[in-house]
Amino acid sequence: MNELTALVGIVASITIGAISPGPSFIMVARTAIGSSRGEGLAAAVGMGLAGTILSIAALAGLNSLLLAMPSLYLVLKVVGGLYLVYIGVRIWAGAKAPFAMAAPAQLSHSTLRRSLLLGFTTNVSNPKASIIYASVFAAFLPPAPSLAFNVAVVVLVTAVEIGWYTIVAVTLSAERPRSAYLRYKATVDRVAGGVMMALGLKLISAAQKN
Repeated sequence: MNELTALVGIVASITIGAISPGPSFIMVARTAIGSSRGEGLAAAVGMGLAGTILSIAALAGLNSLLLAMPSLYLVLKVVGGLYLVYIGVRIWAGAKAPFAMAAPAQLSHSTLRRSLLLGFTTNVSNPKASIIYASVFAAFLPPAPSLAFNVAVVVLVTAVEIGWYTIVAVTLSAERPRSAYLRYKATVDRVAGGVMMALGLKLISAAQKN
């Protein structure tokens, strides 16, 4: 397999993984709808930075490490599951809280930084994302990739993550989705929080069965 074919395979696979619904989509969507477009975009950048870390880890041999240390995979599942439960509980608990969207002029570095960090931690702590990256890279990575190939992979994967979640943030921060959210905020937040908690508990349960 030549490097161009491998590059296309990795980018295509990561793109499919990024657009599949999961905790990352829920977090960015809720941030964009329930907070502001700026915070949604900050969360999207956080997702991309997590993709940067995951792709570098995969290039460094994450798949081999997880195979050599099964206990590490279990720890990732439990920690990631607990984090998703925590986020889900927070969303659920705030379901009835009054909606107060910050105007663009009120956005501060602290709010944007908080959204960026939330996006980053949600993506990087998701064991599913780690396994997808490790598996995809193990399947497509050439035996001796060049430096140019490695740099291209990291740049393109980061662009895919940021690009997709930017689309999500921009689309769902528009007036119509925001109006629908305002109308059904309590229900939407409880559903989103419940899904996050269910995904987290599923990860923890899967870890206990191994």
